Amino acid sequence: MLLLTLTGFALLDSLSVLNIGVVSAVVYGSRLNRQSALPGGVSFIAGVFTVTTVFGLGAVLGLGLLTDLTNFNLTPTLRYWGEFLVGLILIGLAFFPLVAQSTAPGWAMAAMRQRPWLLGFVGAAVGLGQAPTAVPYLAGLAMIAARQPRPPEWPILVIAYCVIALLPCMLVLALSTSRSKRADRAQRLLVRTLTRYGPIGVRVLFLVAGVALISDAIVHRNQWW
Repeated sequence: MLLLTLTGFALLDSLSVLNIGVVSAVVYGSRLNRQSALPGGVSFIAGVFTVTTVFGLGAVLGLGLLTDLTNFNLTPTLRYWGEFLVGLILIGLAFFPLVAQSTAPGWAMAAMRQRPWLLGFVGAAVGLGQAPTAVPYLAGLAMIAARQPRPPEWPILVIAYCVIALLPCMLVLALSTSRSKRADRAQRLLVRTLTRYGPIGVRVLFLVAGVALISDAIVHRNQWW
């Protein structure tokens, strides 16, 4: 159940318009300059991955240490009240307009033309902004930390989550390495689809997840007290 939930959260996080927009801009900019998109794209993805992974590992360790120090025990009452509150938050986010930058800033594109490795710092900055504010990621980390005993493979779960969350960016970059018209059309279709339907898709998934959590909490309402 934990693995399935984390996978769903990771797929939800993968619909990041900003990340996909930056990688797409790197690809198009590289084609205009007749350069390979791999150095800049890989640098950006590595920057996001490194920061989000380190944040996740540190958060789980910190929550685990706090739990040990306070002798915290996740009782059914806390669990279902927590599900109910998180469900309300997700439903609220589903009706909150998502406004995200979908293109790379001009200074980032200038850096890409001269020193592609600098996009790693751009990725790190993006990761620093996304990791502490991504509700699905934070919920997944809390689920891992709350497990008693904690799964021995939990670091792998965090790393796998971050990899899945970046799969669309990796796919866009991988398609850019092919010169075939089919790969180019596939890349354009992927970017257009995710850019157009990504935000509304995230809102729908927030709504579905919120309703599911509240429903589960209500079904077990006899354990609320």
